[in-house]
Amino acid sequence: MPKLRYFLLATRPKTLPAGIIPVFIGSAAAYSDGHFQWFYSFIALICSILIQVITNYINEIYDFKRGADTPDRLGPQRAVASGLIGQREMKYATILLVVCTFLLGLILTAEAGWPILVVGILSLIFAWAYTGGPFPLAYKGISDIFVLIFFGVIAVCGTYYIQMKSINIEIFLMSFAPGFLSMNILGINNIRDIETDRKAAKNTLALHLGRDNALRLFAVLYILSFLIPIMLYLINSNIFVLLPILTAPMAFHIAIELRKKHGAALNGVLAKAGMLLLLYGICMIVGLLS
Repeated sequence: MPKLRYFLLATRPKTLPAGIIPVFIGSAAAYSDGHFQWFYSFIALICSILIQVITNYINEIYDFKRGADTPDRLGPQRAVASGLIGQREMKYATILLVVCTFLLGLILTAEAGWPILVVGILSLIFAWAYTGGPFPLAYKGISDIFVLIFFGVIAVCGTYYIQMKSINIEIFLMSFAPGFLSMNILGINNIRDIETDRKAAKNTLALHLGRDNALRLFAVLYILSFLIPIMLYLINSNIFVLLPILTAPMAFHIAIELRKKHGAALNGVLAKAGMLLLLYGICMIVGLLS
């Protein structure tokens, strides 16, 4: 049982809203448009969570192998690096989850066709390529854009497409909101780890930009996130889509804290950014259902 607890902790529960919220947004949009299918929405949710967990498990293995997870790490304890879970155990657990995800994805493919199969395969490849393989995205400073694509555009639009068999401009536009917010969750993590990542040759976007420019990008992404509800309102005149703006003060507070704090003190800010994504998503879902 203790081993199971370590595997659960390695899923990084506080980050899971990044995989959950986009699916709920896509499903709420499908419900609003009169074609919500709870079964396929549920399967899409499980697949999204599993893909995120797979990404985190692979990250545990390769960050340890590449020397990014060391005793000097400022973030939460990593299971593989600390010896709580062996590399082989994590590898087998990851393979099991990949098989489960692929099989569940076939159910979605049977309903929505080959585009979903392509999206699913690409998502699994991304989960591996994030820190694995000969060109690990997280070590090349380009992982942020893939977070936007997979935890924003693909998650929201894919969930909607499974149920509606089509995509429209509103869905595409709103899909960027959780993507931008997830980029900032990763951004806080990478700003915190600039020095330790430099030692491990993990060239994140924050390391490339430097702290000051990374902070500017962080602010821009939050601003863009709150412009999206305004743009949606201008398109459909539904005042309830403006509800996510209620979370703007929290975003402002997070941005201020990020500028003032350094090192391990940013772990609390990271948790708040995850909570912001959750609250923003709930507001968007309520707006779509109103």
